Amino acid sequence: MINEVAYSDVLEIRHKVMYPDKDKDYVILPDDDTGLHIGYYKEGLLVSVLSLFLKNRELQFRKFATLPAYQGQGYGSELLKWVLDYAKDMKFDRVWCNSRIEKTDFYKKFEFMETDQVFEKDGHQFIILERKFEHEG
Repeated sequence: MINEVAYSDVLEIRHKVMYPDKDKDYVILPDDDTGLHIGYYKEGLLVSVLSLFLKNRELQFRKFATLPAYQGQGYGSELLKWVLDYAKDMKFDRVWCNSRIEKTDFYKKFEFMETDQVFEKDGHQFIILERKFEHEG
């Protein structure tokens, strides 16, 4: 089941998955208070999260994380499909993310395209991926 998630629960998953060796405050985004935090629940357990940020007609998702024991089982894919359906329903022009280079193949399955925007942060290489939408008149 996909639903809105309590911010404290989002931070817990982000911390466990992304930067377990850092302080929990490290996974806080400056604009988290303006985001919509979404998660996938399997039998009542939160297993995958991401945070959505809208600017103009574009939707960015950030801090997409799935608990290690649940990775590769389709929960993150279901969450991303939900985001894309939401973006289409709301007639957003573009959905985008900062992807770790080694994760780009996952996003390409969902028709995300690489941009020429590449950067490094925290010892990881990132690339901005996007999916654009055309809307009927």
